Amino acid sequence: MTFLPAEVNTGVVFVRTDQNPPVTIPVAVEQVAPRQSRTSLEKSGVSVETAEHVLAAVSGMGIDNVRVEMSAAETPSTDGSPMDLVRALQQAGAEDQSARRQVYVIDEPVAVSEDEAMLAALPGPTDCLDILYDLDYSETPSIGRQVLAFRLGKDNFATEIAPARTFSLEEQAKSLQAQGIGTHLTPKDVLVIGADGPIDNVLRFDDEHVRHKIADLIGDLALLGRQVRGRIVAYKSGHKLNHELVRRMRDNIAARGQLKAAAGEPALDIRSIMRLLPHRYPFLMVDRILSMDGDKQIVGIKNVTINEPFFQGHYPGQPIMPGVLILEALAQISGILLSRRLEHAGKVAVLLSMDRVKMRRPVRPGDQLILEAKTLHVRPRTGHCYCRALIGQEIASEAEIKFMLVDADPV
Repeated sequence: MTFLPAEVNTGVVFVRTDQNPPVTIPVAVEQVAPRQSRTSLEKSGVSVETAEHVLAAVSGMGIDNVRVEMSAAETPSTDGSPMDLVRALQQAGAEDQSARRQVYVIDEPVAVSEDEAMLAALPGPTDCLDILYDLDYSETPSIGRQVLAFRLGKDNFATEIAPARTFSLEEQAKSLQAQGIGTHLTPKDVLVIGADGPIDNVLRFDDEHVRHKIADLIGDLALLGRQVRGRIVAYKSGHKLNHELVRRMRDNIAARGQLKAAAGEPALDIRSIMRLLPHRYPFLMVDRILSMDGDKQIVGIKNVTINEPFFQGHYPGQPIMPGVLILEALAQISGILLSRRLEHAGKVAVLLSMDRVKMRRPVRPGDQLILEAKTLHVRPRTGHCYCRALIGQEIASEAEIKFMLVDADPV
């Protein structure tokens, strides 16, 4: 696995170099694959397994843009902690970039829970992230209950959190090995907890267990694609709840854009959109841009009314917006996003291909489509975006769209 520099607003991306051609997987909660007790990302059937320690190292060191190239599906396990990865990043060093860092400041409570476990995001400091984690293993006396507070952005991640290793109870380790998993490992290689504490091993901290839970949480929060500031309170939470909290925070970001537009403060009104897009009636499918994060992400709206000309024939008595026009709206908002890059000034995004297109629910007159696009990969002549159209919080359509960026014809 190799860490490589990345351009402004690239974010964190994994690249599976063992695939032909290489597959780029962006770090986003939309890419999370269903797995037990770990964070894995997947795209087009190609996965990055156990990504949480890599994400913890990158996020914990305050790095926003990086390409992580891998020659296999599984990230290096090292000693079960992010420490070796942190050392590699420290040795390489980091550079300041010209763009403003993307930040999500928690300004309203968000909570998720399952059985006894709970995870909450709360308003708090705006210059760091306060984390309070309550790890309750009362049924395992050798671990017991451990509570730790850590401030990401203020306290030293490299010395206080990164050395903490993942741990497994003895019965869990035996069960995994009985399934043929980790048969080459011994308790000297990984932290296995027995009735009296670590087996053939020594704790690095008396509360190493809760410190590693905080490392996992920091790694999972990186799935939001921006630094989080405020306060996080966790009780017995794991990867599943971490992912759900990130999804809720992502939805809040989209909702903020909608509220801003409702207050009469659109990021771009229709006149500005028409200066960027060559489309005109009846094929201009974006009414307003609600929010933009540089050239990384964009949110806009398409108001669907019965006056749309396509409803005359699609279908009389049962009006449904054609799926191809929903995709056209997503392509148009992606074109606006790609135009944000200075090197694309004077260029038009021409549709090249669509992959993983899904139509999840019909769109009818009276609906308001929330159009979202994120850049996955951009080069001087090509662009690649992940897009989705929502009605409320429900996905109506999604796709990955590729563009060729060509010179606009002179007026």
